[in-house]
Amino acid sequence: MTPVRPLRPQPGPAPIALHERAAENLRFIRHTMERAASFTAVSGWGMMAVGALALQAALLLHRLRGSGPWVSGWIATALLALAIGVGSTVWKAKRLQLPLLTAAGRKFTLSLAPPLLAGALLTHVLSRAGQQGLLPGVWLLLFGTAVAAAGTFSVRAVPAMGGCFMLLGALTFFLPPAWGDACMAAGFGGLHLLFGLWIARRHGG
Repeated sequence: MTPVRPLRPQPGPAPIALHERAAENLRFIRHTMERAASFTAVSGWGMMAVGALALQAALLLHRLRGSGPWVSGWIATALLALAIGVGSTVWKAKRLQLPLLTAAGRKFTLSLAPPLLAGALLTHVLSRAGQQGLLPGVWLLLFGTAVAAAGTFSVRAVPAMGGCFMLLGALTFFLPPAWGDACMAAGFGGLHLLFGLWIARRHGG
């Protein structure tokens, strides 16, 4: 009778050290918490589209400066820019499978809305008072305030852009009214293009 030999264990992959597994788990938890705490669906490409739209509006509306159609034209541009911003954010969220209705997303929206509503109210008040020359500074300053506040729940480029808008808006108040459209082009056009490109390249579009 042939003797039975015990089977030798086959060599397998080396077991993962406990400290390596713990470090990997910590990295996963940190990454998950960062994504949950930040609203990362802001679209850089959408911001660049808004910037191009603002540059065109500044060129077309400059000849109407200070009139009712000038104000109406910029309001229409703002509404179209809002539609582009919302649409591009939804598109990016779906493409990258990012949740929109998170705590960070709600805080982002709630922080963005009040300064924008204040800007809409001041637009009506200043237009009725015949002070359209103050509107570029008001729009840039309050838009920057909205973006800086909402940006605390997003990537770093967003609050940085808000701060630049606030500085440009403050400067606009000290410049001649004839420079209003140039400041609007620099802000709503140039800053959107610059920071939009930054976000598109570094944060997935």
